[in-house]
Amino acid sequence: MRNVGIIGAGTMGIGIAQVAATNGCKVWVYDANAKQVEMATVGLEKTLTRLVDKQKISSEKMVEILSNISIATELKDFKDCELVIEAIIENKEIKTKVFTELEQHVSESCVIASNTSSISITSLGAELQKPERFIGIHFFNPAPLMPLVEIIPSLLTEKSLAEKMYSLMKEWGKVPVIAKDIPGFIVNRIARPFYGEGLRIVEENIATVEQVDDAMKIIGNFKMGPFELMDLIGVDVNFSVTKTVYNEYFYDPKYKPSLLQQRMSEAKLHGRKTGKGFYDYAEGAVKTEPTKDEALYQQIFLRIISMLINEAVEAKRLGIANDEDLELAMQKGVNYPKGLLAWGEEIGYKKISETLQNLYEEYQEERYRQSPLLRKL
Repeated sequence: MRNVGIIGAGTMGIGIAQVAATNGCKVWVYDANAKQVEMATVGLEKTLTRLVDKQKISSEKMVEILSNISIATELKDFKDCELVIEAIIENKEIKTKVFTELEQHVSESCVIASNTSSISITSLGAELQKPERFIGIHFFNPAPLMPLVEIIPSLLTEKSLAEKMYSLMKEWGKVPVIAKDIPGFIVNRIARPFYGEGLRIVEENIATVEQVDDAMKIIGNFKMGPFELMDLIGVDVNFSVTKTVYNEYFYDPKYKPSLLQQRMSEAKLHGRKTGKGFYDYAEGAVKTEPTKDEALYQQIFLRIISMLINEAVEAKRLGIANDEDLELAMQKGVNYPKGLLAWGEEIGYKKISETLQNLYEEYQEERYRQSPLLRKL
């Protein structure tokens, strides 16, 4: 597959285009907003120039990458593409409309893929005339740097297509994993408590934003705490994914969204991209230093890590992916310092089970129910 189309010229779309072009593909990038494509290509040139300055790539490689990328002005420009990847707004109706139109212009053998992070691949593909050629290929942001790619076949996807896309992603230098078509796939399902439980702890005035982040970094050795990471991802984006997962799981209390995060989204306190989120990114802003409290930090860490490990164990029980892919996904997709199954063995599944049981007894909420497999490990 040497001819690739990208729909959407946002950060993710142009990032995927860069990955494909770096690996020798001819890439066409389309966005309904023509100015966005121009801005994205200018931004890419600046990014590549910095890489040349840092001697990460040669100037010749930069020229090659840029020459491999062309601007598409309409969807029919994808007529010669063997693969088209959509990376637009997380809205099922908008995505479906684009796929329906796209199918009129590409060849019958062209693979159509979505980079959605949480919408059902089966529901997106079901509207196509040829749903068997539709698949999820979920990159993580920033696409050129993050190694993980989730490959998600739908119930209607042709059986061999997942392996073909798996091989292609390996050719592109990525670390692919194959996941079932369930809400959130692997990473966005398992990772929900990292944010959700951190938000719950702050909402209940158990600890501050700074203390939660500090605890997860000091005790858990996470590179970023949940609030720092939400600010990086975008508080609004993270909230949107949480709502999608919650809705798709028929309002399972485990994935219940946070009112604090909703208010932050409503106030447009989206994090780094707006200059302020849970932290202030304005020039000269002083970051509040957390009050260190070892006992509190241990409580925060154990509560969040227990919820995460429980999700990983439940994903194992349901066969969402094999053990190796479950561990790889969390390490390569969100930079967790360890695989969660291995972490459960290290801490002790019995201690994880006791922690969740104590939380369940305290709150009397289904949010803290244990995976049936956890008690057996």
